[in-house]
Amino acid sequence: MKSDDQLIDELREATRGLLLMSESDYPLEVVRWEGVAEPAPDFLRGLSGHAGTEPVETQSAEEFFRAAASEAEWKGAGELAAARKFQTLLRLLEENLSGVRAFRVGTINMPVYVVGRSASGAWLGVSTRIVET
Repeated sequence: MKSDDQLIDELREATRGLLLMSESDYPLEVVRWEGVAEPAPDFLRGLSGHAGTEPVETQSAEEFFRAAASEAEWKGAGELAAARKFQTLLRLLEENLSGVRAFRVGTINMPVYVVGRSASGAWLGVSTRIVET
């Protein structure tokens, strides 16, 4: 079983150079939360500086990364290479963490946290931002 530090190193390598495309492109950053029982809505809003009334939407990591990880026919060589990197990232998350899911906080310009629980009990994963108008 991998240690948290090993997983963090692998996540950093897996996300190097990756941008998540929405109406704007943002990089992915590795996150680690210790001492958090569950990433509750108030906790997630606090991380992102959102008010207590902002919505928090939960979805599977696979659903969140679906478009980025797809190998659609219209994608060129660079886009296919990025899709395969997203597939590798998704596998890394799902094979090494339990309860992996994506949390979208707010509306329009949203921080997103894709996290799961490690063997140590910490929450590990990646964060990014998406823009949807």
